[in-house]
Order: sequence, then structure tokens, then C-alpha cells
Amino acid sequence: MQLAPLSDHCKAIILGSLLGDGSLKIAKLYKNARFSFRHSISQKSYFMWKMNELKEISSEKCFWKQGENGKDGWGKEKFRYQSLALESLTKLYQLTNKRGRLRIRRKWLNMLTPLSLAIWWLDDGSLVSDSRQGVFCTDGFPLKEIMLLRNYLKKVWSIATAIGKIKRGPKEYYRLWIRSTEELKEFLRIILPHIPVEDMLPKVIMLYKDSKLQQRWISELSNLTKFSRETIEKYMLQKRTKWKHFRE
Repeated sequence: MQLAPLSDHCKAIILGSLLGDGSLKIAKLYKNARFSFRHSISQKSYFMWKMNELKEISSEKCFWKQGENGKDGWGKEKFRYQSLALESLTKLYQLTNKRGRLRIRRKWLNMLTPLSLAIWWLDDGSLVSDSRQGVFCTDGFPLKEIMLLRNYLKKVWSIATAIGKIKRGPKEYYRLWIRSTEELKEFLRIILPHIPVEDMLPKVIMLYKDSKLQQRWISELSNLTKFSRETIEKYMLQKRTKWKHFRE
């Protein structure tokens, strides 16, 4: 089955997801690629939003719940989405993959939009260090490609990042950090208009002990997203109870 060429909106979501929880693959005995992604049960609203935005590549039965300790080996219940197999997705696969593996190249990074960056952050970004630094979990990418990501963010979006090494057992991985609070705010300002569901607000709520600074950031969030101050404050209070440094 073949549909019209991918819309720019659909491409933006797919390309952002490829840096996060999404994948493009051509299964055995298939000619064309499918796009798929998984999210935890706790991210149901975000999963459903993303799925609904991809109707142009979806069948009627495009998602299901994977059970705990199922064949996927994830160990927890998750929602999984899988698209139709389409020629338009194969073209995107050829752009982003080489020898069956995702390869980060500047050619397709240049196609990312603020929405793509928002998807990447919501999939694999986190606020850390008292919620005023940020990190992208780029563990699955080689150092050379993470360096390409770092250079891309600096040259195209003027966001300075640093590469940090982590060890898990005998293996070493690299993550992309936004160490500066001001740099982090600049990055979040790019993606805030594209935060789709309120459940993902904790990903962009920075915490301050200074009440004036906290209210200033809440105001920015309210102005740049579609969510009210009341909604943002609700999630801010929930987050403060989870961060030991900010508990009353």
C-alpha cells in the first residue's frame, strides 16, 4: 500500500523520534519500511498524541499493549505503535540508515524542526542536578555521532552542550549534557510551544528555591505553552515533593 508523500509534520515527528524512542526498519520479506515506537504506560497521553499525529501512515490497528515480561524483553507493560509499510518511509529509512543501523548524519539533522527537538527531548531528555541542567540519553550512539549532534545544536540552534562519559559494567557510553542553566532555558524556549500534553510538563519545569525565580519560570511556561498557570503549578508542586532538595 502506498499513500501520498510524507507531510512535513509527519517527517518532523519521525526524525525527532529516531533520536529518541522511535525506529525505522524493513522486516524480512517486506520491501518497505515501517516506523515504530514504544512508551511506558505512564506516558499514555503522550503516546496517544503521537499516534494520532501519524494517521497518514497508520492502519486502524496500529497500536497494542505489550505485556509485562513479554517477548519484547522490556520487562514492563508498554504501548507499542507500528505504522504501515510504505515507500515514503523507505525513502526516510535510506536517508537515516546505513547497513541496517541508524546513522546520524548532518544531511538529515538539518531537516529537524523545533517540533523534532521537542519529540527528542520528551523521548530521551531529562532535567537533572536540581532540575536546572539537562541531559539527552544518547547511550545508543557512538561518540563520533554524538559529536555531530553537539556541533549541530551549537551551529543551528546556538545551544552549547558537553559530552559526558558514563559506565555501566564494563561498557562505556556517552551522553549529551546542557550544563548551563541559561543554555537550558534557551533550549526549552525553542521546544515549549510544541509540548503536546500536560503529563509531559515535568520534563520542562525547572525548580528554584527562590520563589520569584520560580514564578518567573512558571510565567514563561504559561506564555510559551498552551497550559494555564494553575496546571503548571500543579505539576510543579508534584515535582517538588519528589526532589529531596526541594521538599518543604
